[in-house]
Amino acid sequence: MTKPLILATLAAVLAAAAPIAQAFPEKTITIVVPTAAGGGNDAMARTIAQKLGPLLGQTVIIDNRAGANGSIASEFVARAPADGHTLMLGYIATHAMNPALQKLRYDPVADFAPIGLVGYSPTLMVANTNTPFKDVKDLIAQLKAKPDRYAYASAGNGTAPHFAAELFKLSAGVEMLGVPYKGAAPAVSDTIGGQTQVMFPSLFTGAPHVKSGKLKGLAIAGPKRSPLLPEVPTLKELGVNGVDVQQWYAVFAPGKTPRPVVEKLNKALNQVLNDKEVIKRIEDHGADVETSTPEQLGDMVKSELGKWKDVVQKAKLTAD
Repeated sequence: MTKPLILATLAAVLAAAAPIAQAFPEKTITIVVPTAAGGGNDAMARTIAQKLGPLLGQTVIIDNRAGANGSIASEFVARAPADGHTLMLGYIATHAMNPALQKLRYDPVADFAPIGLVGYSPTLMVANTNTPFKDVKDLIAQLKAKPDRYAYASAGNGTAPHFAAELFKLSAGVEMLGVPYKGAAPAVSDTIGGQTQVMFPSLFTGAPHVKSGKLKGLAIAGPKRSPLLPEVPTLKELGVNGVDVQQWYAVFAPGKTPRPVVEKLNKALNQVLNDKEVIKRIEDHGADVETSTPEQLGDMVKSELGKWKDVVQKAKLTAD
């Protein structure tokens, strides 16, 4: 192909793309959330939707499709029309951990068009308030004396609470029974009730229960203490290294969504995430807002996928 022909083709593509961006959005936009209503992911999505709608000139609604550790929502969005009207609030479990653990009916890279990062939340180690151990060191000593004495709850195999608990077991050299639930909400509920004794929810999900006294905050499984719970030490401070599970959240569209639509959505999303009210609401829940370009998010997903595949091999994790 000659240079003039290449330039002419490029000009034709750009000319065709312009009306797509101008026409979008033409109808209601749906943000699919892979967890039940009332959880941390749901709260984040609703905060974004409230501001995104007026910016784009269309109603933005939330569609909660919980189940199968985020696979139900992910498969739905991956197969939705690639026109930007169906989006997903994906997170570390749907686009890195679960795909690293098992073969799924969607590809976290090929089946999605990255829109932009929303933010991060460290993982919090919590316990039932009636547990007979004072702190993490006491818990480790009791588990070494009697393996499997306590059980940990997770939001399902392939989720951040599952990976964090398994990394904790590996790093601390202890055994603990794992009980997978269909989402973080029932897992937290049973840890409060005492059916399970320990859990690793996101700070976004767990902090309100620690503040209300329903759960004991044992440690932060992240690089630093949180201003939300300044008295809770990091696991590293307590001598348990290698349990750094920063949960991240991002917006995705179906793969092959036109580039002008992706760029328009990224610009609107980043504008929402620069809103002081939105920043405060997300930070009050224990997450740090962070924006990105679609390319930066795409690169991060690939990097995270590789990282958690290594963890799966090292910790000999399985989906069962």
